[in-house]
Amino acid sequence: MLLAGCAGGPPSAESPAATGAAPQEQPAAAADGPAEGFASLRDEIHYYLERLSDRAFTETYGGEEHPRTWYTAAEALGRIGAPAVPHLVPYLDSDDPWELKLALYALMLASQDPTVTSQTGGEYIRLGTVLDERENAANRAIARDWWKRWGHLWD
Repeated sequence: MLLAGCAGGPPSAESPAATGAAPQEQPAAAADGPAEGFASLRDEIHYYLERLSDRAFTETYGGEEHPRTWYTAAEALGRIGAPAVPHLVPYLDSDDPWELKLALYALMLASQDPTVTSQTGGEYIRLGTVLDERENAANRAIARDWWKRWGHLWD
């Protein structure tokens, strides 16, 4: 599971995509504010939401021998954390398997935000197999169940 965020621009010299290294697994942390280039956190969230269905909005890391796909929009929304969660929930109704797969992945990452887990007793969306469209139905059920229990935190 990839938990580091990406701002959507070209990879920096230290980024996993630029160095060929695998991203480090670490707890997702909520964004304190918008990433550079965005007027507000809301603008940043909507920018990435609009790109969830874009199959070309990805990068590759891991080098030529072990290429891996970096799902830029989902990773960025996961990095944003708690503020992105309620905006992602409507995407659970998506009929686009790609968009649903990435929304589920982003929700899993965002639900690991420490501000969320501190209120849920450590519960976050624990998907079975991630980033596999064949698992969308099962993962959607897991995400909906979690939202049913914890959605009131965003009321």
